[in-house]
Order: sequence, then structure tokens, then C-alpha cells
Amino acid sequence: MKKSAIISVVSKQSGNDDDKIEVVTPGLFYEKDGKFYIIYDETEISGMQGTKTTIKVEEDQFTLIRKGTTNTRMLFKEKYSDLIMYQTPHGMLQLSINIKKLNIDVDENGGNIKALYNMGISGDQAISTELNVNIKLQ
Repeated sequence: MKKSAIISVVSKQSGNDDDKIEVVTPGLFYEKDGKFYIIYDETEISGMQGTKTTIKVEEDQFTLIRKGTTNTRMLFKEKYSDLIMYQTPHGMLQLSINIKKLNIDVDENGGNIKALYNMGISGDQAISTELNVNIKLQ
């Protein structure tokens, strides 16, 4: 059964509090086939208005899926590296992602996800980033 939730997403680049993006938005949260799903609409604050984000949470990994004005699919699994295509309204970007540490504490009552990773755009130097997602049921 889908439940209403408040989703808080904070993305911060290491050593630079000015590049912190924080979005608090209503969304949906539910469990299906042993996996938890978090669904919310992006806002103007994130720069991805018109995009629906789905986070599929498993025991030791999560997948972030964006569809709309921005399209991508990113797997977050500890010690995992990948090249990702990231489609924006301004064109396609190739991102490299290297997941350093992952902490998932999610159950039927909501919870938290924390990921520490390096991400680079088309061969540029990777930037250390911290992503925190909090799910609070309403």
C-alpha cells in the first residue's frame, strides 16, 4: 500500500557548503517484492522541475531513476563504479560515479539513506559528494 511521506534530500559537495542542495517535498513510499520505493516530483530548487524521481531501495544498494526533463538511472552500491548517461534539457552528459560508502536504514516506517561518492562529468576531476535521503511517513 502506498503511503504519503515527506522526503528530504540533501546533496552536498565535500568542503563546499555553498554547493549544498536541499529539497523537502511530499512523496510516496511503499514496499513491493521485498524492495522499498520512494517517489517524488523534483522542484525548481533542484533544477529538475518536471522530473519524477524514483528511488528503489534494496538491502545493500539503491537505484535512483529520473524521468521527465532529466533522465537517468544510477546504481548506488558500496565500492561500485560506473559510467552513466545523464540527459538534461541542455543535452546529454556522461558521468562517472564511484561509490565509496553506503548506509541504508529503511523499513516500513521510513528511514534514512546516506551515500558518499565521487562523481565527475565527461573526464573532469571527480568531486566528492554526500547524499542524504530521509523518509518520514505522514
